[in-house]
Amino acid sequence: MTGSYVEWLRRRVGRELIPLVYATGLVRDDAGRILFQRRADFEWWGLPGGVLEPRETFAACVCREVREETGLHVEPLRLTGVYSSPRYNVTYPNGDQVQYFTAFFECRVIGGKLLSRSEESLETRYFAPHELPPTFPCCAAKARD
Repeated sequence: MTGSYVEWLRRRVGRELIPLVYATGLVRDDAGRILFQRRADFEWWGLPGGVLEPRETFAACVCREVREETGLHVEPLRLTGVYSSPRYNVTYPNGDQVQYFTAFFECRVIGGKLLSRSEESLETRYFAPHELPPTFPCCAAKARD
């Protein structure tokens, strides 16, 4: 398999609805605010995370994705929930359709430096749980838990 798992899968199924497994980090600052990234693909705000690659653990995935998207090195502390529902399905700007199965992990920052931008993030910022930015329905549901 060359490239990412999603690229490999899309070459076979096109833009059809596919289930994908995600690991997402709930990263809080000392004030209890939650880290969000303004995504480059949608320009929506989302929690840092991404697709589980074959043979990757949830913990490794969330650590990799948070580092790639925010510059922070994190340690997953505990699983806080698993979300999936057709109401959380997403169609990407290129037409790809996805049903998310997302494992959310509370994470502790153990290093790195918060990037203001990355290849996948136009901006990163902490938000209070009662002042969330426009985001995916499953991210909003989890952040308000």
